[in-house]
Amino acid sequence: MSPPSTHTHQSAAEMLPVDYIVVGGGTAGLTVASRLSEDEHVQVLVVEAGPAHDDDPLAALQGRSINQARGRGLGGSSSMNFMMWLHPSRASMDAWEKLGNPGWGYDGLAPYFKKSCTVHPPSASAKQIAGLGSPHDFSEPGNGPVHVSFSEGYSMPLNNAWMETFSSLGYAVTADPRTGKAVGAFQNPASIDPATKARSYAANAPNLTVLTDATVKRIIFEDAPDGPVAKGVVAQTKDGETTLSVRSEVILAAGALQSPQLLELSGIGGRQVLERCGISVLVDNPNVGERLQDHAIVCQSFEVGEGVPSGDVLRDSDLLNTLVQLYSSSQGAGPLGQSNISTAYIPLVDQHGIMSAENRKALFDTHLRGADGSSMLSEEFRVLRSVVEPQDEPTAQYLLFPSQISIPREPENMASYITPVQPQNFITIMTVLNHPFSRGSVHVTSSDVNVKPVLDPRYMTHPLDLEITARHVQFVEQIVKTEPFRSSLKEQGARLPETIGNDLEKAKDIVRRRQISVFHVCGTCAMLPRGRGGVVDSRLQVYGTKNVRVVDASIFPLQTLGNTQSVVYAVAERAADLIKQDRAARVCT
Repeated sequence: MSPPSTHTHQSAAEMLPVDYIVVGGGTAGLTVASRLSEDEHVQVLVVEAGPAHDDDPLAALQGRSINQARGRGLGGSSSMNFMMWLHPSRASMDAWEKLGNPGWGYDGLAPYFKKSCTVHPPSASAKQIAGLGSPHDFSEPGNGPVHVSFSEGYSMPLNNAWMETFSSLGYAVTADPRTGKAVGAFQNPASIDPATKARSYAANAPNLTVLTDATVKRIIFEDAPDGPVAKGVVAQTKDGETTLSVRSEVILAAGALQSPQLLELSGIGGRQVLERCGISVLVDNPNVGERLQDHAIVCQSFEVGEGVPSGDVLRDSDLLNTLVQLYSSSQGAGPLGQSNISTAYIPLVDQHGIMSAENRKALFDTHLRGADGSSMLSEEFRVLRSVVEPQDEPTAQYLLFPSQISIPREPENMASYITPVQPQNFITIMTVLNHPFSRGSVHVTSSDVNVKPVLDPRYMTHPLDLEITARHVQFVEQIVKTEPFRSSLKEQGARLPETIGNDLEKAKDIVRRRQISVFHVCGTCAMLPRGRGGVVDSRLQVYGTKNVRVVDASIFPLQTLGNTQSVVYAVAERAADLIKQDRAARVCT
């Protein structure tokens, strides 16, 4: 739900020591803070400033810049995302546990997906039109704070055609996508409250204190025999710099770009990075800010036929104003209160369909060899290969987006991508790489928190990412020429880009020209054994410290299948339980 008005806002000057300081009032931060504040004896302070991003040109994508939108304000990214609610696969979650994180596999996290949300079953008409009957199961709706629902707007011919086309290609959905084992096309729900048709996002609680417009500059540590202890944070507010004291823990939930930045500013990170910025080294851990992963997304837009609805019609300001008025005056009526993005999970394919086991093996063998030609893999890549190579595990997620996507070379913001610039009406097929092998980084270049860290996502720098993504781009040609989807598009209509990706080299060129970020950055404070790239342990505690944790997407050891919103909520829910357990243990001793 939207953050209610029952939380307390105070000025920094009024702040007394609290039990927990949560840095970041976003999806994870508000969730963990709300759960901790369920104990009336626990005082929780959320400090929210808003994250930064960097858009330096990327060598593997023809030198283009890519916008990296980040959530700002209470609710974080959950207040500005596309509201898609998808669950990861069992294999992608079990991979977390295999990499040294007991309790973080699919079964360990399953209760927390249920705890985080309430799923409202679709109406009878939506079930019929969107194919939401068997194998979908709505018998356990949950009772969590985030409302998840299916829209009524499935009269869009393309949504129906999407399901039928994938069924014709042999990819009708095989299981409820929330069960962890599904392949095929389906209609995903969205984080929308069906009663109000409003976005449903991170909630908070009555004894939660929120300090907004405050930028945390660093964590304050005190030396102790068994490791440094966090005593609070230094924050910059509109009234000046202030110190906020904590009795129990500091919890970083600033996101995959700002959480590593704050650790480095506090003296936790690689010695070379810190000393270059004049920051005293408290904990030398070069893993901080490394292992950055993101879902790369390739956008191909196709002109629709006469009479086929497209979101591009909203370029007409009169029509847009009419729909806004309808939404505002009629309890969310009309298309603005719904989400019509459809999804398909598909294993490794090319222009002909699913690749044979022999060809898949040859592809992975070729591109996962060491520099000396050996086939020895790191434990991480060995586990990742076991996730993506099987025929029944998706390597890509296709999205049906209801309007055109433009890819300017130097985008100013996210609106640069979704604002119609071509005169025709389009839809877009988005190809999302589920499990990237490429690894990027984000690091500070200054001891000043206001200087943005340098983000280097290194998209497509591992050859397998380009090979896999390009083959899925080839398969898009199968989608657009298969009925009934084909009849929804204009014959000989315009394309963005104009290139037809029916051979591998042309498909690779499309990837280089049309790949952007889907804003699912993760992995920069990885939950792994320290000697294998970890920043936090399996209880999310920062190595080398006594009472600092990270609770956000930066702890993902591997990127998961599908949109990450639900995973971040589940991580925060489990983190709250871990923190409560540790508090109870301290009280008992």
